[in-house]
Amino acid sequence: MEPLPTLSEIEAAKTLIRPHIRETPTYRWPLLEANLGCELWLKHENHTPVGAFKIRGGLVYMDELKRQQPDVRGVIAATTGNHGQSIAFAAKLNGLRAVIVVPHGNNPEKNNAMRSLGAELVEHGREFQEALEFSRELAVKEGLHAVPSFHPWLVRGVATYGLEMFRSVEDLDAVFVPIGLGSGFCGIAAAREALGLKTKIIGVVSEHAPAYALSFQQRQFVEQSSTTRVAEGVACKTPNKDALEHVIRHAHDIVTVNDDEAVTAMREIIQATHNIAEGAGALAYAALKKYRDAWQGKRVACVLTGGNASMGMVRQALQLS
Repeated sequence: MEPLPTLSEIEAAKTLIRPHIRETPTYRWPLLEANLGCELWLKHENHTPVGAFKIRGGLVYMDELKRQQPDVRGVIAATTGNHGQSIAFAAKLNGLRAVIVVPHGNNPEKNNAMRSLGAELVEHGREFQEALEFSRELAVKEGLHAVPSFHPWLVRGVATYGLEMFRSVEDLDAVFVPIGLGSGFCGIAAAREALGLKTKIIGVVSEHAPAYALSFQQRQFVEQSSTTRVAEGVACKTPNKDALEHVIRHAHDIVTVNDDEAVTAMREIIQATHNIAEGAGALAYAALKKYRDAWQGKRVACVLTGGNASMGMVRQALQLS
């Protein structure tokens, strides 16, 4: 297991990404707080240039790759959207070809966004794992560097949002963060450890993609198929083993929410803040709402990890009102 990045490493990553990403805001929204019984701070990672937190890791990864492999000419990654946008954005900035593999039926708006960033989009398989395996074959065939969805360089970049959040809001009792493959969780854990804080970290997964929750409960690697129709950003079947070790070590708990709860959370975030949260991006708030009895009177943050919801999903959320 690779160690989490240090404070100096996170600070260096912040300096690297700052020309491209301003610090995203952390706001309180009274309408969201109204029935929670706690102080809620929302970290708006939907405000990055690709609408999600992963751009931070992509920029750091591509910079490190160019340093270590200056002759690299192209990269390839598998994704359901936000990782792919991150890699496409950073590859274009560094003059590299980017090939992105997505499963059939992927969010069409995310597909269009990746194309708009210069990526060559390839559709393969019915789920992320099949797209991932095909991307590895293409990497060998076309001489491309395969960018994983979890890597220490990605975590180093992602940890910058944790640093921003903890420095903008003092004395947080807990932070809720969605878990896809784990870079977002590990970024929060790295920032907490680097600053010597005691904030509890609550990981959130979809009830329909429970691999990390089951692995955390059993303290061992567990695979479980994903059937979520809402939160493709956390549609994880196979946990990353390095990420899982950090989750087991640093999480206070891993909780689940179902698709209906996620869609309701999307609507409430739109209504209260006029921000769009994609299904995965709404999970943290959905979980705090579901388990609010445990956090009465506390100061809690939720990470809105991304806002790249399809228009169809936004319509579905708004129909609940």
